[in-house]
Amino acid sequence: MKHQRTRALVTAGACATFLLAIMAAYYFLVPETLHTNLSLRNQPPGLSHLFGTDWMGRNMLLRTIAGLRLSLQTGLMAAAFSAVIALFLGLAAGIMGGWVDGVISWLIDIFITLPHLVLLILISFAFGGGLKGVTIAVALSHWPRLARIIRAETMQLKDAPFIRHARCFGRTPWQIGWQHLLPHLIPQFIIGLLLLFPHAILHEAGLTFVGLGLSPHEPAVGIILAEAMRHLSTGHWWLAVLPGAALLLMVKAFDILGENMRVLLQPRTSQG
Repeated sequence: MKHQRTRALVTAGACATFLLAIMAAYYFLVPETLHTNLSLRNQPPGLSHLFGTDWMGRNMLLRTIAGLRLSLQTGLMAAAFSAVIALFLGLAAGIMGGWVDGVISWLIDIFITLPHLVLLILISFAFGGGLKGVTIAVALSHWPRLARIIRAETMQLKDAPFIRHARCFGRTPWQIGWQHLLPHLIPQFIIGLLLLFPHAILHEAGLTFVGLGLSPHEPAVGIILAEAMRHLSTGHWWLAVLPGAALLLMVKAFDILGENMRVLLQPRTSQG
């Protein structure tokens, strides 16, 4: 048990360091991300340009770092909004019960069964695309599974002795929820938030790739991949492969971080 927690702590620390390094690198390298040098265009990966250069001579490593940082920011906003929605609705369903629980459970089932990509595109289009549209689309489409988990946790906790004592002292359901249940749900909320990140980042990149996401003037990974598709037939594979691999590596780092935080915050659940 101790060895498992130590390994989880080291792994989570390594993933967190990697993600923080992406953010930090942006502030050191960003002035050069959009510099063009036509004499260096379409250079393959090498020691001078690890990710090569594009058709305008821009350093693809620096553009990728800027794009990953933008994906991190967008993913953070979208995942945070989605997790807050899940927390509020899951807590409301668990403590109120009755028709409130029925309506929220119905909404959860509806959102889970809807085609995910279609839902993302429709919401993003309805809100005008761009950063606002992507953030709202991801936030409104990713909350159901976490809400279902928080609802189940709340249903288990609300029959605990300390909750019954709170009812005896005249506490309202919302007072019980926010003052007594919420502190016990924080670990599940943190884990759920971290595990939402990979989905938020990938779907932001996907929406941007199909033209419903961030502005073409932004160095987003989705924009980089969309631009690269026009040049793959010329053999410039590094324009899409390396930024795409970097995006997947960042997403996997968040996934590993979330799973190891589960081990640290909920050791019994992770063992089961």
